[in-house]
Amino acid sequence: MLSLMRKHATSWLIKIILAAIVIVFVLWGVGSFTSQRSGRVATVNGESITLDEYRTTYKRLIDQVRRNFGNNLNDELIERLQLSKKALDQLVDKKLLLQAAEELDLRISDEELSRAIKGIQAFQVAGVFNSRQYQIILGRNNLSPEDFEVSQRALMLLEKVNNLITASVKVSDPEALQWYRWNNAGVDLEFVLFAADRYKDVTVSQQEIEDYYNTHKETYKTEPKIKVRYVKFDPNSYVSGVKIPGDEIQEYYDDHPDEFETPKTVEARHILIKLDRDADPEKVAEAKTRIEKILKMAREGQDFSQLAKKFSEGPSKDRGGYLGSFKRESMVQPFADKAFSMQVGEISDPVRTSFGWHIIKVEKVNAAVTKSLADARSGIRKKLAGKAAKRLAYDAAESAYDATYEGEDLESVARQQGVAILTTDFFSRRIPAKGTGKPAAFAKAAFELPEGEISEIQDFGDGYYLLEGIEKMPASIPELKIVEAKVKADLINEKKNQQAKKNAQALLDALKNGTSLPAAAKQFGQTPKATGFFKRREAIPNVGYEPDISRVAFELSDHKRLPSEVLKGRKGYYVIRFKARQAPAVDAFAKEKTEIVARLLQQKQVKAMDAWIKQMRSRSEIVIEDNFAKNQG
Repeated sequence: MLSLMRKHATSWLIKIILAAIVIVFVLWGVGSFTSQRSGRVATVNGESITLDEYRTTYKRLIDQVRRNFGNNLNDELIERLQLSKKALDQLVDKKLLLQAAEELDLRISDEELSRAIKGIQAFQVAGVFNSRQYQIILGRNNLSPEDFEVSQRALMLLEKVNNLITASVKVSDPEALQWYRWNNAGVDLEFVLFAADRYKDVTVSQQEIEDYYNTHKETYKTEPKIKVRYVKFDPNSYVSGVKIPGDEIQEYYDDHPDEFETPKTVEARHILIKLDRDADPEKVAEAKTRIEKILKMAREGQDFSQLAKKFSEGPSKDRGGYLGSFKRESMVQPFADKAFSMQVGEISDPVRTSFGWHIIKVEKVNAAVTKSLADARSGIRKKLAGKAAKRLAYDAAESAYDATYEGEDLESVARQQGVAILTTDFFSRRIPAKGTGKPAAFAKAAFELPEGEISEIQDFGDGYYLLEGIEKMPASIPELKIVEAKVKADLINEKKNQQAKKNAQALLDALKNGTSLPAAAKQFGQTPKATGFFKRREAIPNVGYEPDISRVAFELSDHKRLPSEVLKGRKGYYVIRFKARQAPAVDAFAKEKTEIVARLLQQKQVKAMDAWIKQMRSRSEIVIEDNFAKNQG
């Protein structure tokens, strides 16, 4: 059990299954199961995984990672995260699950499918399935109802298989209590930090610098660099030449009504008395009595925000229950239905949701608004002009590329097209050239380009580019005189760290020999500090977030107050000494039990699913196509 506690198990497959009815995943992550095969990347027990399926899944993973990493996402990070392998693994696992569903004769009836689709919020208007909304959402994502329903049926099958595999997984009360005690135990330490910066008088000789350089030469090896010339076809340069007829603006307005509709929103406060979803009737009645007393005070004129600060058990408590302005679909039912049926200033009767009992006070209602064609015209014109300018920029880039393909040099082509030809300084993959929309992609294209050749058209987000490699500079180890300042600084820093570690070890040895911590620390001009009690996954007070130090700290006890060695942290070397351990309050376990059980259940379900997948893989014939495997390697 403790090994499970220490792992944050994740599974891409489980995330797929648990998100089976989430419309964004459905539209992005599945693709058309009826699409024609356009190349095969693998087979699973004789069934093909197509290149189209792989590309769709890989793109979804890239989009997920991009939302987390933003502009920091580059080719190196993509490779490190092994997204290509994860995409293929997902598809193999999905195929195994669907094959299992076939063997078990599991089916999704038309009634089940219809009920699931009608339950997807994205297809609803005012909480009710709307066929027009259904068609609009699918059309916006280039899906037909037939393709979507095939995909949704497959996802529901995956969910059925998952439920069957994990149905026997349970979490007992003793398991939950053990996890609670392990996760909420506290430990209190004394410590002394030996930071490298304390040692100011470290000096090094020229001979030491030379010896250090000779031993660490590879550390100072430069990266390969390249210099390119390029031309850029910027869509902004073509906008002024674009004319958008009025009928195109009218047509766009008619075809995209949802772009110009601002839905109704409500601004409100609420007071929440928490209640488990499956609470027994006695607790439900008790919580309702509490909320009714608060409601009485509110309706008698007491300030609602102050009552929320005093009584609410929700995260908005400190803001006086203020929820801001929200759309209907942003809130759970029936909270949303009630809030959207109220008038400004009205206070609701108690409303029960999966979170507990609420009372709501509406402060503002913003009616739904549809922007008129007159108001939307300027924005539509700008959007259409931008698209047209992008097409013109691409046409110009294509014309230039065709000219270079026929033998003209890039400089003369740029002159004919009336665009500037630019030349970079030398740059590396790690520190790419600046001035492009996607520097990492620019660097990748440049390094893949043979010297003297001109690239195909490249889209780096801010325009279309043609690149020509001019000169490459291979990786090399610079002479000492070029990097001597850095070598000296590195050597001094290493000596400082060695001195810090040596003193920390001397202090620890003194403690093991019976010297008191204050007396031993005083010999090094130090004063011990205390952390106070902290939990395993928390930052250590007066130290910071140091998982390795925290792990060792929780291995100490009254019988073993000192660690076996000094501990390296981000600020230097630590000597720690155990003071006391604190068990969590058992009575608080009852409040957290439901959440703990749910968390542990999910972890155990993931573990069960992973074990099932591993077993199925070992019994299955999975063949990766040679060409695909080589490209991924």
